[in-house]
Amino acid sequence: MLKRRKSKVPPPPAACPLTECMKLLGGAWTPNVIWYLSESPRRFSELRSDIPRISAKVLSARLREMEEKGVVTREVMPTSPPSTEYTLTALGRELLPAIEAIARIGAKLKQPRWQAQMAAE
Repeated sequence: MLKRRKSKVPPPPAACPLTECMKLLGGAWTPNVIWYLSESPRRFSELRSDIPRISAKVLSARLREMEEKGVVTREVMPTSPPSTEYTLTALGRELLPAIEAIARIGAKLKQPRWQAQMAAE
């Protein structure tokens, strides 16, 4: 039996910052919603159009969670029929560099040479 090695990484503080950040980004479709809100406020129907594979139920749940966590604000527009517009908060905007970095790495991983390299490993 192999001897178990001790980790050399210091233990995280009681409230690990990485865990706290991933709580904001961890939900399915959450990074996509933040991505599409990055340029301008969007209505619910526009977000559904932006992310065609997301169901209305899941989008609604994600937006509600993100609003509770302070990532987006929700504004009911005084139109007939009423519409709802979502905007990133300052906290939501702080998440953009991390999402952009993840998107850059994802694009790199989709390149044929990376796929061949991963297959060889």
